[in-house]
Parts: sequence; C-alpha cells; structure tokens
Amino acid sequence: MDATITLHVDGEEHRLTVDTRTGLLDALRDRLGETSPKKGCDHGQCGACTVLVEGRRILSCLALAVSHDGARVTTAAGLAPRGDLHPVARAFVDRDALQCGYCTPGQVCSAVGVLDEAARGWPSLVTDESGDDPGEGAPVPLDREEIRERMSGNLCRCGAYTHIVDAVESVGSAGAGGEAAR
Repeated sequence: MDATITLHVDGEEHRLTVDTRTGLLDALRDRLGETSPKKGCDHGQCGACTVLVEGRRILSCLALAVSHDGARVTTAAGLAPRGDLHPVARAFVDRDALQCGYCTPGQVCSAVGVLDEAARGWPSLVTDESGDDPGEGAPVPLDREEIRERMSGNLCRCGAYTHIVDAVESVGSAGAGGEAAR
C-alpha cells in the first residue's frame, strides 16, 4: 500500500509517495537523493544512518518514512548553511575524528543530539546522580565516560573513537550544542 507523505529535509519540503513499508533511510537516499545518511548494517546496530528528527537523533534505517510524515529531518549535510561546517563537524576535522569518513555523518548527527540531550538534562546510563540534585532539566556535565556512553550506538570501523570523544568534548566544553538542529 502506498501513502503520500511530506518530509522537511534540511529545510526543504518534499512531498513523495512511498510504500508504507519504506524506511526513512531508503526514502532519504533512494527517493530524495540524500547521501549524507549511510546504510551500514540496516539493522540499527552501527549508527551510520543517524539523522535528527525534530531535533532528536534516530536510526533512520529502523524508522518507517510514513511514521515521520510532516516531520523536520536534519541530516549532517543540513546542520549548517551550504559551504559552512557546523561546530561539531568542524571539531571532527580539527581533532582528526575521522579516517575513511563513512561513519562521520552519523557520528556528527549523533554528537549534535548528545550535546542537546545533555544540555536539556537528560541522563544516560552512566550519569552520576549521586549527591546534590541539580534539579530536573539541569545540564548534564559531559565527561569522557558520559560522551562514550552516549555515542556508543555509533560504530567506527577505523577506530577513531578517542578522537571522536575529543571532538565532542571540545564542543561541549565550548558551550555549543544541538541548537542548529532545532
């Protein structure tokens, strides 16, 4: 069965008819020609397909396109104006947080999401919640362990993990975050 949906991808509205079983990743790549999100495992295990939907990171290979009708989808290519780099992408370049580059768009989208989640006070599995309660919604400090935990859904076959953590840490400490994806 087919359905007509509207996706707002990187600031542009797209109306398309898709089979209701079409994944968001396939709609983005095959129907809209978006090459930033990658198809790695197609099982939600590698994170190469990570995009931001309404500012929240999702694995686009696991999401049905029809479930996101009317949604604002941001790929790594749409994080900054054409010709510019988002602060997270700039940090990846400056800190050598990429080698082959295949996982980089998903890593960058995930990092933008991580920074936004931490700024909103969303805890992770390793967030230290002992001691004084800073209050609901208080920013979560991003130390290296916290970054590793939050980025653990994104694999890098080249093993650039230390540099990826360096990049995210540098942007987090500079106070930049996921604001560009909102």
